[in-house]
Amino acid sequence: MRENNMIVILNFKCYKEAMGEKALTLARICEQISQEYSIKMAVAPQHPDIYRISSSVDIPVYAQHIDPIEVGSHTGYVLPECVAEAGACGTLLNHSEKRMKLADIERAIERARDVGLKTVVCTNNIPTTKAAATLLPDFVAVEPPELIGTGVAVSKANPEVVRGSVKAVKEIAPNVNVLCGAGITTGEDFKRAVELGAEGILLASGIVKAKDQREALESLVKWL
Repeated sequence: MRENNMIVILNFKCYKEAMGEKALTLARICEQISQEYSIKMAVAPQHPDIYRISSSVDIPVYAQHIDPIEVGSHTGYVLPECVAEAGACGTLLNHSEKRMKLADIERAIERARDVGLKTVVCTNNIPTTKAAATLLPDFVAVEPPELIGTGVAVSKANPEVVRGSVKAVKEIAPNVNVLCGAGITTGEDFKRAVELGAEGILLASGIVKAKDQREALESLVKWL
């Protein structure tokens, strides 16, 4: 079934519920859910937690950002080589909380490829999605920023941005996968996103800040 190819990426952001030992606990929950429900899961912790998590779980670990830089004197920047060395297999780019210029996104994708990192480029509308698709990342994740963290799923509030983004990407780059983000908290939200053409989802606060993270995640994927 198509759903078996779905991927769920959980962005830990900078929430206190998902840092340090709590980040590792949440990553292990994601790993258990991945095994129990035969669904691909990945986590995107804060950079200092990448090595801790990648050394302890077998699911993919993504960075939350990399900078389009080479090895050298770039104090305070996030070097792709360092992220890869820490055990990450991919990175988010251009999240609404970490916007990038198009030229920098392009270069960051190139640098990610240099070190073997997959890329998830976040977009906020159909035109931005089209532009991102031309850069041939591994994924684009459609997330209107006004819905992020609201609990109102884009797949319900603005289904056309999901449907239109999928259509735009597949016309430009059929091998680029489209994820749906912003406000997805329930299995019904997930199911609706898939019906609109999404090939996975990008999650954050709905799971990370839940009182019972395992229950929240399980309720999201058990419909598969």
